[in-house]
Amino acid sequence: MIKVLIADDHAVVRQGLKQILGEVPDMTVVGEATTGQEALEQARAVEWQVMILDLTLPERSGFDVLLAVHAEQPGRPVLILSMHAEDQYARRMLKAGAAGYLTKESVPEELIQAIRKVVEGGIYVSPSLAEKLARELGAPPDRDPHEALSDREFQVLRLIATGKTPTQIAEALTLSVKTVSTYRARVLEKMNLRTNAELIHYAIQHQLIEGEL
Repeated sequence: MIKVLIADDHAVVRQGLKQILGEVPDMTVVGEATTGQEALEQARAVEWQVMILDLTLPERSGFDVLLAVHAEQPGRPVLILSMHAEDQYARRMLKAGAAGYLTKESVPEELIQAIRKVVEGGIYVSPSLAEKLARELGAPPDRDPHEALSDREFQVLRLIATGKTPTQIAEALTLSVKTVSTYRARVLEKMNLRTNAELIHYAIQHQLIEGEL
């Protein structure tokens, strides 16, 4: 029996996932979490084989949960199920340790297939993303500026772009305000931007602020 842990803050999504998995004879939901902190607590408290994780969670982001679970339980696969397009987030999540990435537009059959693959030790991406990644392997580097940012710098970029103050960002990421200011300076330098207004404009253009990580 494949034991599944679900972390998503939307009750409708959780109920839908439970209904889908409930129709599969060898899968069962062993826990649910509605916040990032609950997801970490559940991951430590229950026996599970795969976590289905949303990126946009209260308290702690899904990205932070992914990093923590990957550090604490590196053998456990985490499957990202997100509203964010693959082009924007899949590469970064896979590099951070995710075992797979699906959008919430995926059909139930694809979700079941992804769960089976990651539990068996594989990595799951959609056929379209796999084809794109394969093409890029043979193409010369041509990345957008934000793709050169570290994971933490990318988080700071997105939080600035959503209008959060340095103090709010510091609280959200458990950092000091001084450290947040340092990250901001690095982001602006790496992206050749001068002000928050330019950063916000860039984030909107590249669709980086649909919800929060």
